[in-house]
Amino acid sequence: MDRWIGKVAIVTGASSGIGAATVKALARAGMIVAGLARRAERVEELKATLPPNIASRVHAFRCDVTSEESIVNAFGAIERQLGGIDVLINNAGVSKLTCTLLTPGNAEDLRTVLDTNVMGLVLCSREAFQSMKRRQVAGHIVNVNSILGHKYVPFPNLNIYMASKYAVTAITETLRNDLRNEGTKVKVTSISPGVVRTEMVPEGKQFQDTPMLEAEDIAGAILYALGTPPHVQVHEVIIKPVGEMA
Repeated sequence: MDRWIGKVAIVTGASSGIGAATVKALARAGMIVAGLARRAERVEELKATLPPNIASRVHAFRCDVTSEESIVNAFGAIERQLGGIDVLINNAGVSKLTCTLLTPGNAEDLRTVLDTNVMGLVLCSREAFQSMKRRQVAGHIVNVNSILGHKYVPFPNLNIYMASKYAVTAITETLRNDLRNEGTKVKVTSISPGVVRTEMVPEGKQFQDTPMLEAEDIAGAILYALGTPPHVQVHEVIIKPVGEMA
């Protein structure tokens, strides 16, 4: 990670779970971290728990990744205040467990999932790449995907979530091709975990005996991918807890 010390990383969905763990891990590794979240105050609360020398490297920015205007404004503010973007962690994601694909009146929930998990990721990647390109930086884009982006598992009420993660798998490869055609050395990596103990996992008996990863496990995988030499590109990392059946 030495080459990233003092460089700027953006983490979307930074207010909790994998995003919060990644903000802390990157800051501890010496990066300047912009934590993006609709609940930016929670990033400030996270910052307050860190030692002063690490907290000074964490910056909170309000951003709703379902809004192109919000993304453009947040990335512009980071450019002005922090001097450009070297690493992007596309972590923001949602699932809506209140409906199926056939539930009447489900359009708003389904659009929220697609706008967050798919379009938000694409637009954030676009803005980060433009910053890297302007500054001729061999940056890195990391997409937090899911094992559900590689295989169908019949969990109830996941509706369009799995399709959104299959889209992330395809988008990652499309980005890789686009970056190559642009003549850049920007890397792109997909990190695909199994079940992670975060706010997205519903409470109750459904998952009480399910082996789970911790958010810090995924942050560690992200640091592994970032820490590879400039000529090495980790395409895909699939991580499961021991004993997971899916």
